[in-house]
Amino acid sequence: MSLKVELKPGERLIVGDCIITNSDQRTKLYFDGKTPILREKDILTAKTANTPCKRIYFTVQLMYLEDDIEKLRQQYFDLTCDLVKAAPSTIPFVEKINNEILTGSLYKALKTTKELIGYERELFENATAGN
Repeated sequence: MSLKVELKPGERLIVGDCIITNSDQRTKLYFDGKTPILREKDILTAKTANTPCKRIYFTVQLMYLEDDIEKLRQQYFDLTCDLVKAAPSTIPFVEKINNEILTGSLYKALKTTKELIGYERELFENATAGN
């Protein structure tokens, strides 16, 4: 079954190690195979990874795009250990991400890390509302 991606005018997409930019018209693309694909809305850069959970997402994103877990394993574990020490309530998210990484389901790990970013946002909002 093919993956169908609809791109808005000017929207970008990463396919493997290439960045594809859509023209000025809506476009449908169909992909077969296992090449990593990320839509622009799902891409973080080193600059936009400006919170602890976003840095974890960025690391998992690199694992996914480079298809190299081992290269970034230590960085990932350092980041998650720091997070869990600071906010133990994130443990269920981190455990789920760990399981996805261990089974090689890096795209699913990215989706779970997005949930973690949402949870982090809630924690920050609650902390600032309490002040």
